Amino acid sequence: MNKHFKDITLQVTGADDLNVEEEIQSLWSGYGSIVRLSLQGSPIKSVVAKHVRMPKQNKHPRGWNTDYSHLRKVKSYEVETAWYQNFADKCTDKCRIPKSYVIEAKNDEVFMVMEDLDDSGFNARLNSVSWQEIEVCLKWLANFHTTYLNQKPNNLWSIGTYWHLDTRPDELNIMDDTALKAAAPFIDKKLNEAKYLTFVHGDAKLANFCFSPDGKKVAAVDFQYVGGGVGMKDVAYFVGSCLYEDDCEKLEAKILDCYFDELNKALKGSSINFNELEQEWRSLYPVAWTDFHRFLKGWSPSHWKINSYSEKLTQKVLKSL
Repeated sequence: MNKHFKDITLQVTGADDLNVEEEIQSLWSGYGSIVRLSLQGSPIKSVVAKHVRMPKQNKHPRGWNTDYSHLRKVKSYEVETAWYQNFADKCTDKCRIPKSYVIEAKNDEVFMVMEDLDDSGFNARLNSVSWQEIEVCLKWLANFHTTYLNQKPNNLWSIGTYWHLDTRPDELNIMDDTALKAAAPFIDKKLNEAKYLTFVHGDAKLANFCFSPDGKKVAAVDFQYVGGGVGMKDVAYFVGSCLYEDDCEKLEAKILDCYFDELNKALKGSSINFNELEQEWRSLYPVAWTDFHRFLKGWSPSHWKINSYSEKLTQKVLKSL
């Protein structure tokens, strides 16, 4: 860590000194790292620092080293900065996120100092989930979507999610599924022209949720792809990140009922026509699922998430178009 970033960390935390305790993860394609910093002389025991350094040459793990790929990542860090500076303070404990202490961009670097969620009681990371954890994440998503319903995503992605069609021309061009490839713009249009739009997290996979030890509370991290969209994008992506195809199909109705029950509770007292919103978004669940399926078939045709359930939903959507 350079002296400038160390100094601002000490200043915002009131610490006398700090140490890099561990690297939590390196950022995708060699764009930096996320580390845990232990603090001395501060009431705050530790913080998490995200240090982004724009590389001179990309090293994408799947070989997507294009201008599109680089510019998308650069924009994603600009979006995350704007998110924390302008929108994050609207999140309550019902859609818990880490507190931001400082965010600074300098030359080709971005430095973010965040609350250490492990130290705040969200120290569990899960590779598999019970219904309790699914339910608590759906509740988080419902409250997040309610918080930003009908708001304009200024300085965020105008259309959220990392797989959005306009940002993925390389993956679309090499797709072998000609029917889905031809339908891709219409699927995108159907999602974008919904009456009810909110902010989507944009990367709401299981790995981006931090749980309390008992699994009853959850917080979310990583807001590089937050932007406008229908809530079903997050729900479909989350479900696909933690369940295999049989459970995706078996639990589909239960998952949607749970999400919309929580959304209805969160919207109590608002002027939103909940029945109309629910009808629209329920109908868009298979469309949102198909949209991500389109991305996967171009990005990684052998990916484990490409399965019979996804193909079944895709065929249903293609017929409806």
